[in-house]
Amino acid sequence: MAAINITEKAAGEIRRVITEQNMPHETVLRVGVAGGGCSGFQYSLGFDDKADEAADHLSEQHGIRVAVDKKSALFLDGTVVDFYEGLEKRGFTFENPNAVKSCGCGSSFSA
Repeated sequence: MAAINITEKAAGEIRRVITEQNMPHETVLRVGVAGGGCSGFQYSLGFDDKADEAADHLSEQHGIRVAVDKKSALFLDGTVVDFYEGLEKRGFTFENPNAVKSCGCGSSFSA
């Protein structure tokens, strides 16, 4: 089972960015947690050209290779990454069942 789940809508946006920026075919989406933000932890979302099977949880979802480092996976287990596009804002959203408290910014949480 994957530590996180990427929705089809989020995968479509990720594919668009990879294509627009001419990233290599082996590019992986790296999802993680870093200290900081309003509530203690903040989500990190980026691209990497490699993943380490020993250090990362790897999965493939909707044609996207996803890597989550094992330390972050403890905080992200069951998290759904989606893409929201509305009049007031646009971006990736994180629905994390492990978050005790989330912040109004949507990119910070406490566990």
